Amino acid sequence: MFDDRYDNDPVARMKPRRGPVQRLEVPLAKGLVVEHTESEWCGAVVGAREGLVQLEDFRGKVRAFPLADGFLIDGEPVSLVMPKRKPAGRQRTASGSFAAPQQRARIAMPSRIFVEGKHDAELVEQVWGDDLRVEGVVVELLQGADNLEAVLREFGPGEGRRAGVLLDHLVRGSKETRIADAIARGPHGAHVLIVGHPFVDIWQAVKPARVGLQAWPQIPRSIEWKTGICRALGWPSDEPADIADAWSRIRGRVRDFRDLEPELVGRVEHLIDFVTVG
Repeated sequence: MFDDRYDNDPVARMKPRRGPVQRLEVPLAKGLVVEHTESEWCGAVVGAREGLVQLEDFRGKVRAFPLADGFLIDGEPVSLVMPKRKPAGRQRTASGSFAAPQQRARIAMPSRIFVEGKHDAELVEQVWGDDLRVEGVVVELLQGADNLEAVLREFGPGEGRRAGVLLDHLVRGSKETRIADAIARGPHGAHVLIVGHPFVDIWQAVKPARVGLQAWPQIPRSIEWKTGICRALGWPSDEPADIADAWSRIRGRVRDFRDLEPELVGRVEHLIDFVTVG
């Protein structure tokens, strides 16, 4: 007779049998916020290469993890996979427009769009650049609303040579509104369209959720706005390079027009229509 007194462990039979964890496959997307299961590192996807995914936490620190590791999204286990290539067909640009067939950029048209500064121009290029190249529209910098009148005088708006202008903080009673009203009454008014968004700075036009916030922090007027934002987010802010890095980090979270506030999207679309009409 075979004695199984020691091989038949009743305690072992009581232990629950765990199967493999069922993980939903989620395609990688820039800005997707995930948590690495083993290390509990939480961050937004900023890149992927050679079987690794790069995650940036809210302080701006980046770590790379094997793509085959386990991850969590909102507490649910997932497997990150490379996105599938979209089938051939009509593609859309970051602005939501249908992408035109591959072609050389048109020669610049006489009309122009003017924006206040470098960050404004970079964001417009990122989202609407494909559209602007197809239309042959050039975006130029004002380096501040105070320079608008002088820039327009040199540009010389007229018939077939329109100027569209995007200003920050174009709200009732602001300096920008007074400048815009004076130009509208001036000799170039009929060929100039000045629109603006209500935000203190173009950074605010990026939806706060894209940088892990419910709302952009309120910054006292005694503190320069960009510096205050960096400090509120725990980012370096002492040098101009720190501000540039912060903007690069914020802009890197923008995938397309849906990551921007409607108050900006509508204004830019209006300007493009104005300078390309006729």
